Amino acid sequence: MIRWGFLGAGSIAAAALAPAVHAADGAVLQAAAARDPQRAAALGPVTTHPSYDALLADDEVDAVYVSLSNEAHLPWTLAALAAGKHVLCEKPLCLTAAEVDQIAAARGDLLVVEASWYRWHPRVRLAQQRLAQIGPVEHVTAGFTFAGQLDGNYRMDPARGGGALYDVGHYAVSAALWAVGRGLPTDVAARARWADGGVDLATEAVLDWDGASAEVRAGIDEGLGQWLVITGRRGELELRDAPYTSWKDDATELWVSDGSGTERIAVPATDAYRVMVQEVSSVLAGGPGWVLPLEQSRETAACLDLIRAAAQPKLTRGSS
Repeated sequence: MIRWGFLGAGSIAAAALAPAVHAADGAVLQAAAARDPQRAAALGPVTTHPSYDALLADDEVDAVYVSLSNEAHLPWTLAALAAGKHVLCEKPLCLTAAEVDQIAAARGDLLVVEASWYRWHPRVRLAQQRLAQIGPVEHVTAGFTFAGQLDGNYRMDPARGGGALYDVGHYAVSAALWAVGRGLPTDVAARARWADGGVDLATEAVLDWDGASAEVRAGIDEGLGQWLVITGRRGELELRDAPYTSWKDDATELWVSDGSGTERIAVPATDAYRVMVQEVSSVLAGGPGWVLPLEQSRETAACLDLIRAAAQPKLTRGSS
């Protein structure tokens, strides 16, 4: 059994990750710590701690799940590593590629995994297996938008890693990267619609590689939409209906078109959070399983860096 400790007891921890740990083979929710002790206890851990530091000092905890706002991911991941704990951290793992490099330098033999949970969904894995059927990939369209309740929301605070690109853009950008499979783009054009406080309410970007391109969009004050279409030289893959957030009650389909027709492959409803926890726990115990490589998390962070830089408002001539 891998004994998990939770730093934070927010909505994702309560609705998704704690139930996933309770349901996963080879995992137990050993401890939790939160600003509100009652919320920590509500996750159902064996024990609760009065502080994050106290949890990290608990010898009964093998691995830590960091369920905190974006700006807290780096310091508490580093603190967990310093305490000898493996880490599963909410996405985005970090706010810049340079921050990921700090984690890489500090991890030693410990495992650090970004909890980009959609990557464990069987439909995404199936799409990755079918890329060769349509390849080489020439174009990707990927996006995620929704109308958030933004008043008082941390997403509106740039100091806390707010904005559309960090929140839902991470999904679309990471999907474009694994679909194209050629590392970072060689050219990036982007524009954003900025809130008065300095976060992006919506960002769209065009990513270019030699022989391939991607269009990505993220928005947190727009109508709900998710899409992922991967076009190759010999056909097309489409992850229909919620490619990034299909959950335990959502049966899905992968559409594969290869010139001879369209195959609609049914994928049963799956709790990808549980699959993620189960496979990470198995790997930590020396068993089989897949974990998102830290190198891919860095690549996504680096691409987000490029998009943010390209989308920054440019000074007009004569301004200062």
